[in-house]
Amino acid sequence: MVVDDDKEFTTLYKEFLKMVGYETIAENQSSKALELANAEKPDLFILDLMMPEPDGFKLCRLLRANFNFLRTPIIIVTALNDEDSKVVALGAGANDYLTKPFHIDQLKLRIDLLLERTR
Repeated sequence: MVVDDDKEFTTLYKEFLKMVGYETIAENQSSKALELANAEKPDLFILDLMMPEPDGFKLCRLLRANFNFLRTPIIIVTALNDEDSKVVALGAGANDYLTKPFHIDQLKLRIDLLLERTR
């Protein structure tokens, strides 16, 4: 499941992940993401940090507070490349942190590794 308020990024993620064999759902409104996640039970989350309320930090905490997603991998993908943001995101429960711009194959590799660890 991809949560990013930028529709271009969610479209890019969905197209790429479908091309490499993943079924992907996306939400551009972070306020609706938890409801969609509870309905769909995704195997992994890709979250942006800079979104309207709740921002990605808070959404990550909300997901971790939900029993259904205690162990579901969360990858943060953001333009914030400072160490403080990374520390806060990982402290909020994220498993990985990727800064934009990045090579799209790097995202696939990280998804594959995280899903392999949870199986």
